[in-house]
Amino acid sequence: MDGFLREFFHSVYISKQHAHENNYCKYDNQGLAAFTSSLYFAGLVASLVASPITRKYGRRTSIICGGFSFLVGATVNAAAQNLAMLLFGRIMLGVGIGFGNQAVPLYLSEMAPTHLRGALNMMFQLATTLGIFTANMVNYGTQKLEPWGWRLSLGLAAIPATLMTVGGCLLPETPNSLIEMGSKERGRKVLERIRGTDKVDAEFEDMVDASELANSIKHPFRNILKKRNRPQLVMAICMPTFQILTGINSILFYAPVLFQSMGFGGNASLYSSAVTGAVLAGSTFISIAAVDRLGRRVLLISGGIQMIICQVIVAIILGVKFGDNQELSKGYSILVVIVICLFVLAFGWSWGPLGWTVPSEIFPLEIRSAGQSITVAVNLLFTFIIAQCFLAMLCHFKFGIFLFFASWITVMTVFVYFFLPETKGVPIEEIIFLWRKHWFWKKIIPEYPQVDDNHNV
Repeated sequence: MDGFLREFFHSVYISKQHAHENNYCKYDNQGLAAFTSSLYFAGLVASLVASPITRKYGRRTSIICGGFSFLVGATVNAAAQNLAMLLFGRIMLGVGIGFGNQAVPLYLSEMAPTHLRGALNMMFQLATTLGIFTANMVNYGTQKLEPWGWRLSLGLAAIPATLMTVGGCLLPETPNSLIEMGSKERGRKVLERIRGTDKVDAEFEDMVDASELANSIKHPFRNILKKRNRPQLVMAICMPTFQILTGINSILFYAPVLFQSMGFGGNASLYSSAVTGAVLAGSTFISIAAVDRLGRRVLLISGGIQMIICQVIVAIILGVKFGDNQELSKGYSILVVIVICLFVLAFGWSWGPLGWTVPSEIFPLEIRSAGQSITVAVNLLFTFIIAQCFLAMLCHFKFGIFLFFASWITVMTVFVYFFLPETKGVPIEEIIFLWRKHWFWKKIIPEYPQVDDNHNV
């Protein structure tokens, strides 16, 4: 929004007025990139801090911490008088993301009945995409309120923040967490309440056994580095890395910038990004319906192929029709938006939800919280790197930025084809056997768990 750029990023506002001098470089400003990416760096640090807090003080505590951080961040951003205040508010929002991403998926997994767990975990991604769409619509609504519309836009984040904080206070702690903290009786009461029956002996016993095993492992991060956990560690690093290297975040963060660079007016560019947000939310429903029927590999590979085709088409259109001082014609502009929507659609039913689902289901219990932390931290690290570099890359690579992401999607599609076994319909406890049968991983992991003299596995 012009009012926002005038106040905090005056040089960007000036270069935006001379838009046609260099279409790709008008937003290349490290301050603007730092404002965007500071959120993800703060989230990265907070997700590592959140792991021991979630384990020691419960999932609920982390959810309340996240909600409170969001509330502070939204308030400071709405009242910002200078860049330092703006960055501080943004960092507090990042802390909220770190705590939320760490605690909420664990809370959902532990509260859900087994037969609903997959769908509920997918709904975490669905809620995220609906949030992005709502944010786009808020921006679209507030941009007309010059010059203070941006304050309202940033301040409205306080509404979901309040819901999260108050909701966290009203929710019960998960039975697993209560048992892990030594409150077995309370854990059993909560379990009976959420299952609606007092016949929970088998599930309660499983939770007690699992928590004893989890508590016996003092260094889950050290354990995850052992050779028998090598395939899971590789997936925990590669899946979130690849998810970001599809280029999706760049397209969603910078959709208004991208569309404005291509010659859409200010309103039209926000409108176009609202459309991509709606497509992303809608496509997650396809994934929820198809993931347990078609399997993870089919969705990841077919989604990858569709994304490669879309990125290459956009690169060709921009390369041929969009130079330094040209605007795209209306027909080509609409074509670019359609192809970008097809790209977002493919991401939304493949790498979007499955980039989180696959790592969350492949870890044995004793290293699950460490595994989740690594997945979140790697995701946020690469989000931070791409957010910080994207505007400069757009300036230097020009249309080649889309070919850069297309080449990464080719790498990840090949990776899935050769190295990821199908986990559809396999109970979490039995996934270890998939690695033992896999043509590549069976050469790396020991044949059977090795036991030392103290009977430690």
